[in-house]
Parts: sequence; structure tokens; C-alpha cells
Amino acid sequence: MQTFTLGTRLCFGENALDRLKTLGAQRVLLITDKFFAENGTAERLAALCGAQTRIFAEVQPDPPLELVARGVAVLREFRPDVLLALGGGSALDCAKGIRSLSGSQAMLVAVPTTSGTGSEVTSFAVLTHDGVKHPLVEDGLRPALAILDASLLDKLPAGLVADAGMDALSHCLEAVAAKNASAFSDALAHAAARCIFSDLPASCAIAKNGQSDRALRGRLHEAAAMAGIAFDNAGLGACHALAHALGGAFHLAHGKLNGILLPHILEFNAPAAGPAYARLAASCGLSGVRGLLFAVRRLRQRLELPQTLTQAGLPREAVTAQADTVCEAAANDPCAAGNPRPVTKADFSALLEAAL
Repeated sequence: MQTFTLGTRLCFGENALDRLKTLGAQRVLLITDKFFAENGTAERLAALCGAQTRIFAEVQPDPPLELVARGVAVLREFRPDVLLALGGGSALDCAKGIRSLSGSQAMLVAVPTTSGTGSEVTSFAVLTHDGVKHPLVEDGLRPALAILDASLLDKLPAGLVADAGMDALSHCLEAVAAKNASAFSDALAHAAARCIFSDLPASCAIAKNGQSDRALRGRLHEAAAMAGIAFDNAGLGACHALAHALGGAFHLAHGKLNGILLPHILEFNAPAAGPAYARLAASCGLSGVRGLLFAVRRLRQRLELPQTLTQAGLPREAVTAQADTVCEAAANDPCAAGNPRPVTKADFSALLEAAL
């Protein structure tokens, strides 16, 4: 028996942020980072809520447990009825961790400002402790409401658009091959992948020129959420397991890591997941697994993303020195269990070497 969960209400399209006016909140704890606190975005969202609001603006990339603990202390002192997360995956995951570890029943509302992690619709959160990324998975982490407003994406730099988009594509490709994939998750993953292959290069090109196209960004924003719902139900695999391990050790952007690893993972999984990859390829107008592999590599090149870990700035000697620890962490990562083909520590070692 399989199940499919749609636990988050989505609000999207023009003026989606106006949904905050109807929350009926009395006390709102807004979780974000310094950037959104200083540029006025956090205050603008707080004003829309029309409630007593406290802003916790300490979020940092790869949020550590110590940060989450500070947020828990603020939440317990302030006692909000709404927890509002504003930012990229780190802000959303930090808010999820704060709510979970505090035992709060506050309504969790996610307002993503990047189009990649899908955290706004998933039961996943990734927190860091002692240099190791720990994926948390529980139904209570899934936000009650996600607001997708393209007006928040106007000034995204091209590099961030590319990294986030590659992360979303990796969600699609891992979801269709994962052990719990279904017709429902496939439909969302296929639709999201078509959008990403079609629109992501143009979105990056526009960003590089310092411009924005809200319709284009809005489609990619929605595609990232679709991909999130797909993998939240189907599961992930070896790509995310190894990306989590490498990200914890070297603090390289998650989407960049997925872009480097994804072709190697597709080749590794093809004997077990070839038909699933071929169906996704056909849905995107590509010819079989080989066509899908070519399209991923070509997209990565068009986005000017690194092809190897060394191109991304990681010295071979540093990666080799920590290879055993990284591969051990990847083998123990919960995402590895969803991979369509059994993947061992030795397999991760070979994949890591190929990615160098």
C-alpha cells in the first residue's frame, strides 16, 4: 500500500502575500536572516500580519543546532500562535527545527525567497551539528501554509537562481527513481522538470543582466514546490545523501553539489531506474536515459555551474583526507535508504572519486 500526502495549503500568484492579512494571528514570531531584516522585507511582512510581531533574524546557512536552541528560547518566551519563516531553505528549516524542538503548536507559515529547496511543502528539515548535516523527517515539520509570491524574487542573483534551480531538478530526478515513487509524485516531478529545463536558463540570463521577469520566476517558484511535494512523498536517494555529507564537511552550496553529483548518480542508478528515467525524459522531450544525462550536463554548462568538486573550489587533497568520514555520513544518511539501487559506503567512495 502507498500513500500520498498534501498537507500544505498553497497560496500563489499575484499579491499572494496579502494572504498574511487573513491569518487572524495575535502574536507572530518571524524567523529570517539579517538580509531580510535590514532591507525592510521582514518588517513589511510583519505589518501585513497585523499582529504583535517579534523578528528572530539570526538565521545562517546550514543552520546549526545551537542556533535552533536560541530560537526555541525566544519562542518559549514570546509564545506566538504563528511561526512565520521568511527566506531560503536555511530559514525555513531553522523555523521547522524551532517549532519541532520546542513542542509548539504554533501555525507554521513558510514564505520562500528562493526556488529550489521545496522546504515550504515538505516534512524534511536539514540541521547541522558538529559539521554533519542531519536530515529530520516528520509530519509535524510540514508547514500548514506556503505563500509563493514572485515579487520576493526580483533581485535574486544569477548564481543563486542557478544553484536553487539545480536543487529543484535533483528533487525531480531523485523522486521519480525513489522507492516510494507513484503516479501522483511522478506527475508533479515531470511537470516541474519540464519547467526547469525550459525556463531556468532564461531566468539566469535575465538575472545576470540585473533584470527580472515575474511570470518566469513565478513558474519556477511553483515548479520548485511541485518538486518538493514529489520528493516529500516519493523519497530521495544517493545524490542528496552524498550532497548532505559533503555540504556538512565543506559548506558548499547544496544546489551546486547536486549539480556536480547528479550525472554520476544517474549513471549509477540507471540499471535499476532506467525505465523511470526514460519516462521522465520522454515527458521533457528527451531521448531516453542518455538524452536525460546529456540534458542535465548541458543545463549545468549553460548555468555556468562547476562540473567537478575541484572546479567548485574544493582541493582534491582536502576531500581525499575526509573521504572516509564523508562516505560514512552519506551511507548513514536517511536519504540513502530511498535510492532505487542499494548503495554502500564503497559505492559512495567511487561516486566521490568520480565527482572530483
